Amino acid sequence: MSDEVETPPFAEIVNGALEFTIPVAHRMGVTAVEVRPGFAATTVPIEGNGNHFGTMYAGVLFTVAEILGGAIAIATFDNSAFYPLVKDLHVFFRKAAKTDVRAEATLPAAEIARITEEAAAKGKSDFTLRAAVTDADGVLVAETEGLYQLRAHGK
Repeated sequence: MSDEVETPPFAEIVNGALEFTIPVAHRMGVTAVEVRPGFAATTVPIEGNGNHFGTMYAGVLFTVAEILGGAIAIATFDNSAFYPLVKDLHVFFRKAAKTDVRAEATLPAAEIARITEEAAAKGKSDFTLRAAVTDADGVLVAETEGLYQLRAHGK
């Protein structure tokens, strides 16, 4: 018998939920590829997501990064007590994306503890999440800075 605790398949949970909770992201092909407490990575294909310049449409770049806030929340916080929402998000386009892209964000342990404590005490807690979006060659194509909130159900 192992002392190791099995981690729920958070990426599968996020991908299953996308189809029903954010169908447009699902249709774009946004896929959670790695989700664990404090970290999430998503991808989206270039095929079907291009614009009139032959590069990835700006709204798709926004979406693949914005989804990270919900993905991290699913893996990090008590979903029976809290849900995430995005309050504001800024996207900084750095280079045109001509390939599939990957978005990643990390929420440090100290920030997770602060958010958890504040949400338990006040019913909500704001937090900032920064994401990097890279192309298939690892070139930075966009960055985002989002203001999210963890909110207690019923608040």
